[in-house]
Amino acid sequence: MKICIFCGAASSSDPDVQKFAKMVMKEFSVHQIELVYGGAAIGVMGTLADELINLGGKVTGVIPQHLMNKEVAHAGLTHLHVVKDMHERKQLMYKLSDAFLIFPGGMGTLDELFEIVTWRQLGLHSKPIALYNINGYFDHLLKFLDHTVAQGLVKKTDRELIFTSSEWSEIFLHFKK
Repeated sequence: MKICIFCGAASSSDPDVQKFAKMVMKEFSVHQIELVYGGAAIGVMGTLADELINLGGKVTGVIPQHLMNKEVAHAGLTHLHVVKDMHERKQLMYKLSDAFLIFPGGMGTLDELFEIVTWRQLGLHSKPIALYNINGYFDHLLKFLDHTVAQGLVKKTDRELIFTSSEWSEIFLHFKK
């Protein structure tokens, strides 16, 4: 199985994000899950890649040419795909992955989340999507999404495309369905 993790090239001020990143990579190693991610050697991205590489796992990065220097592309990956732009990056990450896990992150992470959910809503894929709600990071976003349903702008079935948990074990079971 290959799981794409959308996350930031910045480090979170919450040390639990890095702690849980390392714990999830240990689980990836145990279950021989391959990581697909944004290709950076810094921030949460770098923590994920470094941990899985150190555990002997396979890591595939996908990074746009214009971010090669800005995000400091990881030099030690199993595979590093350098693509032309962000659109090509998301398309390739989608093609390479069986499921999508969203860690706390910034604007780019939210962009990736909403694009992959929209593709699923439109019937372009049926791959599972999960938010890893570490220490309630996504609580306000989830409340907003519930508000969009209450306002009639998002269907309840579309809102339910985003599985959410603060427990890796629940997310892992969701991915195995």
